[in-house]
Amino acid sequence: MAYILLIIGFVLLVKGSDYFVDGSSSIAQIFHIPTLIIGLTIVAFGTSAPEAAVSITAALKGQNDIAMGNVIGSNIFNTLVVVGGCAIITPFAVEDSVLKQDFPFSILITVALLFLGSDSFLNNGVPNVISRGDGLTLLLFFIVFIYNMIQAALKNKHQEEDVKPKYSLGKGILIALGGIVGIVLGGELVVDSASKIAISFGLSETLVGLTIVAIGTSLPELVTSLVASKKGKSDIAIGNVVGSNIFNILLVLALSASIHPINVNVLSIYDLLILLGFNVITYIFAWIQKRVGRIEGSILVILYILYTVYIIIR
Repeated sequence: MAYILLIIGFVLLVKGSDYFVDGSSSIAQIFHIPTLIIGLTIVAFGTSAPEAAVSITAALKGQNDIAMGNVIGSNIFNTLVVVGGCAIITPFAVEDSVLKQDFPFSILITVALLFLGSDSFLNNGVPNVISRGDGLTLLLFFIVFIYNMIQAALKNKHQEEDVKPKYSLGKGILIALGGIVGIVLGGELVVDSASKIAISFGLSETLVGLTIVAIGTSLPELVTSLVASKKGKSDIAIGNVVGSNIFNILLVLALSASIHPINVNVLSIYDLLILLGFNVITYIFAWIQKRVGRIEGSILVILYILYTVYIIIR
């Protein structure tokens, strides 16, 4: 029964995110918000909603290993599989603003998270904890990020060609709200069923968070970016990934820590270091030619396969 509920939960998460993105994007287009900004904010928020639902639900239940593993695992999946998969299907150029601002910011906050979670390394004998204060600090970073996005949206408001919104304003709001309901219900089902499956197999919640839950909650990012890439809208594809990774740390994990302090085990510290390394590798690939090609994409996907094997056997 737990497996059926897990699948139902993932379906609700994916479809809920899909409806939320469609509704929110229509609202944004009505107000002439640029495509890249939609990718970095609204689409990224919508596709990060499953991670938020799962991690916040886990935090409320004190299952913070799932919350932490979910965010780290999702960001690794986004960076390697979503970017890599899109590049394999259709090599894409990377916007200068993503290379100069958004991607470096994503790397910076990963370093900040690593720093905040490494208490025992910085002060011997102190347990590794992302406290409520740390969560609030990350939320301040999030406010700065959103402020910059709003400023960019206002500055470039009239530089985009008009795109006909999919829905009217009223219908867009209703569809977005319906998507949120599906996301919340799906998050509840995923956390409960994933925990039961982990216990039945004697697996740790950290491993389940890094694999099953992380991949399941990252499906919206994967689907959204692949569809955008096939349609030639690479600015949404890469913007979605970078924006989603930023949201996962600065909003999802920050809110989770604000609700209930998160204990960080040593393996999570290693995974954060690995995430940082993968971010740097992907950024170098994008920076060298201002694009990500099929060879680079294949390397990223292979790295994810190797990482998955590593976390299963460790």
